[in-house]
Amino acid sequence: MSRYLPIAALVLRGAAGCVNASDDNADDAAVSAKDGGDMHSVNGSIHVPNGVKRGDVGTVNGSIRVDDDATVLEAHTVNGSIRVGDQAMSESLKKVNGSITVGAGAQVKETITSVNGSLTMRDAAQIGGAVTTLNGAITLAAAHVAGGIETVNGDINIGGGSHVEGGILMRKPSFNLFHFVSSAARVIIGPGAAVQGELRFERDVRLYVSDRATIGPVIGATAVRFSGESPPR
Repeated sequence: MSRYLPIAALVLRGAAGCVNASDDNADDAAVSAKDGGDMHSVNGSIHVPNGVKRGDVGTVNGSIRVDDDATVLEAHTVNGSIRVGDQAMSESLKKVNGSITVGAGAQVKETITSVNGSLTMRDAAQIGGAVTTLNGAITLAAAHVAGGIETVNGDINIGGGSHVEGGILMRKPSFNLFHFVSSAARVIIGPGAAVQGELRFERDVRLYVSDRATIGPVIGATAVRFSGESPPR
């Protein structure tokens, strides 16, 4: 689990000490970003409106919303969700506690990194690097991940038409996390999905693979093939 601990420090370093004039009214209120440079807050949400281009956006306690067709460099928060709209663009997304949603046709050029919370990538979303989390469900709906998926705890659902390069790695939980890990994660590779590279599981999983999906070698689990749109419960 040690590899995930620096995430909080990275997010905090990006947000702390970078408060600008807009942050005077940031507490308990949304901060709207206009065209220009970076936007940082401590206790407040950040909103990048439709079509606007920004630099780094970050907060400690608050959510980040990047509207459709907007562009940011890095978006990072400690406690709060990140939502990237349809056709929006970002270099990378980082957060500690909260969900991340990447809209249809949106692009994240590098990585998505998380500790706790669900990760959702909608139709035609493009992720140029890895998707990495410690604890939380990962869902792809006809999305493309170029750098593989890595997690410890949480279900994975790779929907039809999705394409994952770099495989899947589900790590064995550390001693500190052991009591919080579900008995067996549920991993689904849906119809028409493709996972290139190794699927390695270091903990118990129930792996279901559509008979219309393509996958690489499986290590640490037995794939159960299913027909139709979804596997049995």
